[in-house]
Amino acid sequence: MSCMQKLDVPANSPGDIPTLIAHLKDDHKVDMHDGCTFNHRYVKLNPHEVENATWMLTVFKCFGKQFCLHFEAFQMGMAPVYMAFLRFMGDDSEAKKFSYCLEVGANGRKLTWQGIPRSIRDSHRKVRDSQDGLVVQRNLALYFSGGDRQELKLRVTGRIWKEA
Repeated sequence: MSCMQKLDVPANSPGDIPTLIAHLKDDHKVDMHDGCTFNHRYVKLNPHEVENATWMLTVFKCFGKQFCLHFEAFQMGMAPVYMAFLRFMGDDSEAKKFSYCLEVGANGRKLTWQGIPRSIRDSHRKVRDSQDGLVVQRNLALYFSGGDRQELKLRVTGRIWKEA
């Protein structure tokens, strides 16, 4: 079973989330952060190689809860895209108590996504295939990266907040 499948926690297994977080931290050395804001840079030397692979996974502890930020590249039809999205480490009903935004940009332009984090109980593939996150086409991602368009250097910022 891949880690992406392990990140898909069935609704009837609430005890699996602490185990999953420990697994990500200990076995995969996933970045763990405290705080509700983030500023990450994703770099790939050859952005023309796009596989169905997660490049970066970061876990945030915010409001006493855990959230998992995904950043990945995949083919959407014939076009390569980059996508960032947030999942809540818990049930859908609790996930709906939070909102988040993601932003990427450079050269006087920016692209922003705002939404409700999906539950870890929703499969990774379901979230990705529904495009429920910040989706950036490769040409725009390379424009945001600057330089000679031969290297991906995206700065993704964001924040999580609790709905009233």
